[in-house]
Amino acid sequence: MTHIPIIAGLDWETTGKLEPDHRIIEAYIGLYRGGTKIWSYEQRIDPQRSISADAQRVHGISAGDLIGMPIWDTVAPTINQILNRCDFVVAHNGNGFDKPFAEMEMRRIGLTLTDKPWIDTMLDGVWATADGKKPRLGELAFACGVDYDPSKAHSAAYDVDVMMDCYLKGLDWNFFSMPELEGLKLAA
Repeated sequence: MTHIPIIAGLDWETTGKLEPDHRIIEAYIGLYRGGTKIWSYEQRIDPQRSISADAQRVHGISAGDLIGMPIWDTVAPTINQILNRCDFVVAHNGNGFDKPFAEMEMRRIGLTLTDKPWIDTMLDGVWATADGKKPRLGELAFACGVDYDPSKAHSAAYDVDVMMDCYLKGLDWNFFSMPELEGLKLAA
């Protein structure tokens, strides 16, 4: 019997850049199997600090939007549990931002991020741009024929849905790959 992988599409919104004093304020993980989203997790998080003006301009989340939300210490074990149930993680700029940010945040509270393999659709998506540069999500969506609405961008849930549509198309076109995991097959 062939195992059909469970893929976690992931995105964070944060208080700022990849620096030790910044925090994750929005987490979204969509789980996909056989090319279909089967479940999702979305959570805003109280960072217990201010949000940089630059970050707020990008994602539109204010400190007021996070009042009453759980803190990272409460959310992190759930995120790790979800990621441990998938076969691999897909993130746009995953190796450059999402994964190291999560590793930093997990270490801060004494946890270790899951060791599941990661696919980075930005790093692996250079085929989508004419000059071979790392594509922004909108550029990747354009290359894949996936609708992209800039007014909805930088909502973690929206970005993951677009990214996963692009990843699955790119996978069908053999531009993206899956990690080498024994017995995995994408077809349902």
